[in-house]
Amino acid sequence: MPVTVEIPKEKYSGKVREITLGATKDQGGTRAKTVTIGGENTMPFLHFEGTVPHPPAIAVEVQDRKPGDWSPVLLDAWKDVADSPTQWAKAAEALGADVILLKLNATQADGKPNTVANAKKVVRDVLNATGLPLIVFGPGQAELDNEFLVAIAEETKGERLVLGVCEDKNYRTIVAAAMANDHLVDSRTPMDVNLAKQLVILIHDMGLPLERIVMDPTTGALGYGIEYGYSVMERLRLAALQGDGMTQQPMLVTPGEEAWRVKEAKVGTDVPAAWGDWAERAVHWETITASALVETGANILVMRHPEAIKRVREMIVRLMAK
Repeated sequence: MPVTVEIPKEKYSGKVREITLGATKDQGGTRAKTVTIGGENTMPFLHFEGTVPHPPAIAVEVQDRKPGDWSPVLLDAWKDVADSPTQWAKAAEALGADVILLKLNATQADGKPNTVANAKKVVRDVLNATGLPLIVFGPGQAELDNEFLVAIAEETKGERLVLGVCEDKNYRTIVAAAMANDHLVDSRTPMDVNLAKQLVILIHDMGLPLERIVMDPTTGALGYGIEYGYSVMERLRLAALQGDGMTQQPMLVTPGEEAWRVKEAKVGTDVPAAWGDWAERAVHWETITASALVETGANILVMRHPEAIKRVREMIVRLMAK
């Protein structure tokens, strides 16, 4: 006789906040499309338990000049476009990116210090080259980030960019620029539930609506702390679903950056033969790192290698099938 087994279901009082990146012409911007993330009221992809209205979005990282510290395997994948951020953005869009993340560097291709004028021009050129929503990250130096992002916020008023990264030492200037020019911000903290929540509170206390804050809890790569990052993100998502309003922000993670700076992806010589083919191993490292983070509830994955992007995209499509 067949046995009927009832699947236990959790019912949560909260849900992840919906946030829209980008603005079309009718909304005051120039984007051909917008991307909405968040909105789920269940743990990742448990469609029988709740609603997952939007799939995780894939943002492709584009830099304002050819990166000097990327693996040759990774650079080879973008060799035809890596010298031009506009062509790179077009190629990323053709690949199927949902969002472009433009990373600004402290120096230009000729080694000279980057300037506000150049940063503004690159951002405007990339906006003109693609119709996708745009995330702009500064060089990672507080003084330069503030200088560049304030000018870019003013230059692109109304486009609903995501400006980053906001950290505890520099969030005030970036948040003020976002508030004045209708943008969003990326709220980044070390891997810690309380720190992630606290920075969202501080940013919101300045007056920026919660619908314009993307939480960036940071993570590690496969084999390099991803277990701890996973548990932090899972706890943040559980808190959000249980009704904690300051943890209900959609989450952005950077598996591309994390995976490609570890030796298994970056190094092809003087390594054990058992590691196998360098290029395939490196792509696997990014793919598996990103795949794990999809399962934590990540809403935006910032990725680098075209093949890894393709594999993770296929995974997301299958996970979203009910």
